[in-house]
Amino acid sequence: MNSDQKNAEIEEIFSRGVEEFIDPEGKFKEKILKKAKGEYEKDIIIKFGVDPTRPDIHLGHAVIFRKIRKFQDIGCKVVFLVGDYTAQIGDPTGKSRVRPEIEQKEVESNMKTYLDQVGKILLTDKKFFSWIRNSDWFTAITDLELPKGDKVKMSFEKEGKKTDMEFDANSFVGKAVVFEKTRMQPSVDGYKGAISIITLKSLLWTLKHITHSRLIERDMFQERIKGGKELFMHEMLYPVLQGVDSYVISEIYGGCDMEIGGTDQTFNMLTGRDILKINKKEQQAVMSLKLLEGTDGKEKMSKSLDNYIAIADEPNDMYGKIMSLPDASIINYFYLCAFAPADEIKKIENDLKKGKKNPKDIKMRLAREIVVIYHGEDKAEQAEKNFIETFSKGGLPNDLEKVVVLRGTGLGKILLDNKVVKSNTEWRKLISEGAVSNAETAEKINSFDFSVDVDFTVKVGKRRFLKIAVKGE
Repeated sequence: MNSDQKNAEIEEIFSRGVEEFIDPEGKFKEKILKKAKGEYEKDIIIKFGVDPTRPDIHLGHAVIFRKIRKFQDIGCKVVFLVGDYTAQIGDPTGKSRVRPEIEQKEVESNMKTYLDQVGKILLTDKKFFSWIRNSDWFTAITDLELPKGDKVKMSFEKEGKKTDMEFDANSFVGKAVVFEKTRMQPSVDGYKGAISIITLKSLLWTLKHITHSRLIERDMFQERIKGGKELFMHEMLYPVLQGVDSYVISEIYGGCDMEIGGTDQTFNMLTGRDILKINKKEQQAVMSLKLLEGTDGKEKMSKSLDNYIAIADEPNDMYGKIMSLPDASIINYFYLCAFAPADEIKKIENDLKKGKKNPKDIKMRLAREIVVIYHGEDKAEQAEKNFIETFSKGGLPNDLEKVVVLRGTGLGKILLDNKVVKSNTEWRKLISEGAVSNAETAEKINSFDFSVDVDFTVKVGKRRFLKIAVKGE
């Protein structure tokens, strides 16, 4: 790749799908250009905040990961900041203490699920990836609560003799030992500093440099105020705590060069710039990416609205969901979810406007490109064949899942057990809508209590099928 091509590729990274990029002095972009040419040896750190309670990832999340991967390919390192502490702000359960071993296991379990999925997009080896939780610096020793009766050991050495002493885990000394053992900071590659801790004193020092008028500039706060709704102090503190995270990451990783997120995070990320500045640290650049609409073509992609396409969806389902998109969403999905070059997408857009291309054919290309990213070429090809066979020719998919059940088993139970439907509520809703049928005869199934007495293939909605074989009585 020559110099002009490389520069053009970098320019596309900073423009494609980007709503706003804030780097007033151009320092971040300059580092990226030098890194791409092999002229910058230091790590370039990109921060991304992760919600520890929602490990499932859809294409809307993947927009950000695909952008991060572009930076990783240049040589940047991404730090996933797991907001396990800030996630507890306003927690209605009233928990005020931290159980480090339990919470760490839960966070690690969620992160494993998360990384199993993002590993389809991101480089996850230590050179390009790291993760850390913000309870690491927001938790004080006295916040820890250990099971009653637990003991901890400390070793002392005096005049060449080693002595072990046992302490109550809930004593200050015991908590201090557990605290030190459960910090992630010392395990970060290359970090040799003291463990960073944010105390009330240091938080108040930060707040002395941030005005109330600055915080209430946030659009969601303004909407509350104008609507006469309550605005609580812990909510106003959230952007500050997120900004403090950037400062601590800068301490641990030697810099926090850029923070990336959706447009709903722009204010919080800009607060991070302010807090780095008041701590006399180099300010992070901020990149906010456009939000991807869901399969309804209207609202932001969201699990709660059931308009999402999960990156873990099986190939046929993913392909079918993309084919169900409104035509108006085709171009945005090409820009945000696929690999086609921008000039090629522009040509597709023009062809669609002039009626030179059939939207269905373009959507088939889009569906195939996206399925290739998450499942590979072979499965994408099979998903396309199944779609053509099923929807264009009125046939059935070639790779139907088959289950064997006892004669007389309720169809609702079979579909629930095999995860074709998510709940009894969904099953009843589908029956009420006439969305369940015999795939071979097209006969609708209208009874919630329908039981299976003969072999047949059931069709649920537009894209879900299950081949059922019966045995016994």
